[in-house]
Amino acid sequence: MLAGVRQDVASVRQRDPAAHSNLEILLCYPGLHAVWGHRLSHWLWTRHLKLPGRAVSALVCTFTGVDIHPAATIGPGLFIDHATGVVIGETAEIGADVTIYQGVTLGGTSLEAVKRHPTVGDRVTIGAGAKLLGAITIGHDSRIGANAVVVHDVPPNSIVVGVPGQVIARSRPHTAASPPDLNETLLPDLIGVSLSVLHRRVDELERVVTGHVTVSNLHQSATGVWSGEDFSI
Repeated sequence: MLAGVRQDVASVRQRDPAAHSNLEILLCYPGLHAVWGHRLSHWLWTRHLKLPGRAVSALVCTFTGVDIHPAATIGPGLFIDHATGVVIGETAEIGADVTIYQGVTLGGTSLEAVKRHPTVGDRVTIGAGAKLLGAITIGHDSRIGANAVVVHDVPPNSIVVGVPGQVIARSRPHTAASPPDLNETLLPDLIGVSLSVLHRRVDELERVVTGHVTVSNLHQSATGVWSGEDFSI
């Protein structure tokens, strides 16, 4: 048990630069308290003490804002940052060294008493507000972007963005030896890239057909800002 507590504290120190001391982590991190509470509720649940398990789970949710069903399976090194609004369903399975931000849901899409919640692989990062729904599998070393809605399996070493979630293969694979994958600013802009490609293609076709190019008022600057008369704002 003591070794598990040390691993939990170490995972917070590794993934949250706002943590300044082990004592601060022990006392002030509701995500960590939620993980500890789940271990107790899960221990009760697996010993057929289901009502006490649910009672502990409800109490932990009241104090931490994290709702983890006592039947859910959670691996070592789970870090729930900021905690509030996280929901993890009954048949969810979470691997080792997973990072979850606030507002994340690992939800079900069936009323049948079967496997109906996500299975999350090792070293996965799930951004704020993301929704993973159904008995899907998220492969190891993947990153789910903030507010993405994921309803299909995700291969290992993938990035998922958008609604519904679009899967993008990594050009630089993440491994167990890599540092935690927490930089949400590196998420690709599929819509912006697609628009840019279409504009370049139209310009090229105009050059071939007419011999000159009509420059569109709609364009994206080097800083990523879209501008032009096409917008009504």
